[in-house]
Amino acid sequence: MLPPLLLSLRVLLFAVPLLVLLGGGIGWLLARANFPGKGFVSLLVQLPLILPPSVMGFYLLFAIGRNPFLKSLGILFSFPALVLAATFSALPIMIQSARAAFASVDGELEDAARTLGKGEWTVFRTVTLPLARRTLLVGLALSAARALGDFGVSLMIAGNIPGRTQTLPLYIYNRVETLDFAGAHVASLLLVGTGFASLYLVRRLEEGRNERRAAC
Repeated sequence: MLPPLLLSLRVLLFAVPLLVLLGGGIGWLLARANFPGKGFVSLLVQLPLILPPSVMGFYLLFAIGRNPFLKSLGILFSFPALVLAATFSALPIMIQSARAAFASVDGELEDAARTLGKGEWTVFRTVTLPLARRTLLVGLALSAARALGDFGVSLMIAGNIPGRTQTLPLYIYNRVETLDFAGAHVASLLLVGTGFASLYLVRRLEEGRNERRAAC
């Protein structure tokens, strides 16, 4: 069970920065920018939340397999495919959280910083980001837990190759197939514990946010 666990943690190590950059960036655009097709993009990024993972995995498999350049990179059935699957399945959660976080920031505070001669990057770093931080962390905790537990998309584009692409959720599936319910139970408890830890962190962050609002 140790190799699948370590592989899952390694996937998460690569997926989290992608979730922060892509989820935070797209969330900021949806919260702050106006552009043609914004409504469609907003619906599109939420679509993976309601589609079966097998459908998402199929279209990713189709898109990569039919693109000569992507196919030549050898992404399918490899470690990068696991990172892609984990990121893709968890990205909508991070986007929605980032969008809510940036939309909740009082624009007057940002304008006040600008009147003091602060540049846009300084305003974002010293005003916007600190005010949005807790909601962003909530989204990151939930999306990281979702990425760690991805099964369907990973199975479709990375396979279930022991020692190569078999993450902890895929290991559980393999244990059940071989009737090793004890092994499946232990691995499942690890993911359940991770889920509880993520939810506890989310609750503490939300309590801190509510206390700050009450103090104001």
